[in-house]
Parts: sequence; structure tokens; C-alpha cells
Amino acid sequence: MAELAALEDPRVRAVNERHGDDHGINLGRLRAVAKRLKVQHDLARQLWATGDTAARLLAILVCRPKLFGRDELDVMLREARAPKVHDWLVNYVVKKNPHAEALRAAWSADPDPVIASAGWALTTERVAKQPEILDLDALLDVIEAEMRDAPDRLQWAMNHCLAQIGIERAEHRARAIEIGERLEVLKDHPTPPDCTSPFAPVWINERVRRRQTV
Repeated sequence: MAELAALEDPRVRAVNERHGDDHGINLGRLRAVAKRLKVQHDLARQLWATGDTAARLLAILVCRPKLFGRDELDVMLREARAPKVHDWLVNYVVKKNPHAEALRAAWSADPDPVIASAGWALTTERVAKQPEILDLDALLDVIEAEMRDAPDRLQWAMNHCLAQIGIERAEHRARAIEIGERLEVLKDHPTPPDCTSPFAPVWINERVRRRQTV
């Protein structure tokens, strides 16, 4: 914890706090610490227990994802209110855990929109890797009915799922694009010149175009 405190940079904190993340450590430096420590699952649990955002990010980098129990991960997600901790926990730990599918189903139906967004993130991965376990028509029905008025983080996760369906599943592409065009979610989201817009119709068409030109 003393080493992490020494890495604190007020300028980095100012940038991170604009995105809701209360830490001031350059992530490259944090990854360098994790690389030196290597995997230490007991240490990861101790770091997580501090409640400190930087310590929790480091915990995620040095843990063994498969060793966490389902209930333990559920508690951890509910504690992970900083967006970066939430995202890393889902992508680096839960996706590699044997309880991921059970958690996906439970979290997707959770009344807390932040928890539900984690369920949708896991569903987006299933669209790409295991679409046969999903009812894609039903997913599109939910997105069509709920995405426009969803809170920001849940809306972003649902929009990503919508785009993924359109990108991966040609038979659902036209409907996914139509839903995106009609709802106009993230249509005006600021996008750097070298990046693809998160607006689903643009995102879908660009990714499909790139695949066809490879």
C-alpha cells in the first residue's frame, strides 16, 4: 500500500476522477507492479479487502480468477463501484471463472443497473462465442424496449450487445441496425477521428466492412 501511495500522481487522479475512478496511478506503472509480483491469490484477496481502488485494480491483476466462488464474485461486483474496477473485474476475472454463466443470468436480471450492466457485458461475450445458448430475438426485444431510457452504464452495455449481435449474426443484422437507427442511442457521442463511433448502426457497418476487406 505504501508503494501504491508513492505512485500517486495528482494529474492522473484529476483525469481519472472525471470518469468516476478515484485513483491517481498510471495503469502502465500499476501493471509493472503486478508483473513483478506475479500471481499471488492470497495477496489479491488482502488488497481487495482494503477497499482502495488502486489496490483493487492490482488485486485483479495478480489473482487467480478460477479460485473465486460464485457468491464471492457477486459480493465483489457489488463492492466495485469505481467504473475501472467494475470493468476489470468482469473482463479479467469473471469471464475466466467457471461461474460466469450463472452470474450472467443472475446479474442481467438484477434491479441495480450497474450490476445489470455486468450481466449484459457477459451476454455480449456470449453473442460472439456461444450464441447458441442465447435467444437473440428475445435479447433484441429487451434492447428495443429498454435501452433508450436505461441509465448510462446499463445503456452502454446494452448498446454494445446490440452492436455485437449485428456484427456477429448476419440473420439479425438488419433488425439490429434498424433498432439502433430508431432509438438513436449514442448517435451524437463524441468520437475521435481515428475511432469508430459507438452508435450501433455505424459500429456494425464498420466492423462488417473491415471483416469483408481482410
